[in-house]
Amino acid sequence: MALTSSSAAAVGGGRWTHQLVYCSNCTHLSNFPLSPPITTTSTKPLIINTSTLFSPLEDKSRLRLRPICKAADTPTQSTISDKSIVSDDEFSLAKVSFGVIGLGVGVSLLSYGFGAYFNILPGSEWSAIMLTYGFPLAIIGMALKYAELKPVPCLTYTDAQQLREKCATPILKQVRNDVIRYRYGDEQHLDEALKRIFQYGQGGGIPRRSAPVLQKIREEVTDDGKYCLVLIFEAKALQLSDFEQRQAKFASFFGPGITAEVVKGEEKDLYEVRLISNTIL
Repeated sequence: MALTSSSAAAVGGGRWTHQLVYCSNCTHLSNFPLSPPITTTSTKPLIINTSTLFSPLEDKSRLRLRPICKAADTPTQSTISDKSIVSDDEFSLAKVSFGVIGLGVGVSLLSYGFGAYFNILPGSEWSAIMLTYGFPLAIIGMALKYAELKPVPCLTYTDAQQLREKCATPILKQVRNDVIRYRYGDEQHLDEALKRIFQYGQGGGIPRRSAPVLQKIREEVTDDGKYCLVLIFEAKALQLSDFEQRQAKFASFFGPGITAEVVKGEEKDLYEVRLISNTIL
């Protein structure tokens, strides 16, 4: 005589289904795959207490559960790409303001020269030399400080830095180096380029007072693995359409070998000009 019992249990998030069959001629419990329901003519339910099917010395590990895993139970894994930013902590002359240096040295020589001349400080015999060189150095320092144009912040990703030397065009390298250092005498960064692209005061152009101002730049890699230099401008008097109309001019001025794209910036009044190098590894 064989007695059957089907049961289901949830273990570890998966669904386990098994069928227990006890045979009167056997001393162990067998496990069979789930089969269609067995109909019986008896109206009384058959209840089996599985704890009585094993002797005290019998190994109950023979009862095995066969898992039935669903597709929804399988965890999905997502790969998150994290771009690291290159730290800009190296010393270079591009980060040095010659106006500050000239003004500081000149004022120091003048101060000490006057103190030595009036015998307040020692070294009266050198007071004339310090006054002679201190005065022009202070004037030059003041002039450089007045005409000084500070560098714009540059955000560089690691993958873009690795592609710069091999994929960036010479013009893109020059543009990057020019805007991240102190400049003197220019009204703003990329002044000559913007003057030709937006045609200040000419027919079809814009007034000079409405000219965009470069705020920062960013080096990144596009989805198809190309080097990209992003110029981020602030233009309160312009719209996105004003940049889109001159997208071809950006490409021709900073070309050859690049493609220009214009998009709206993340903040208000900011616009991004993406200069993408067509050179690939």
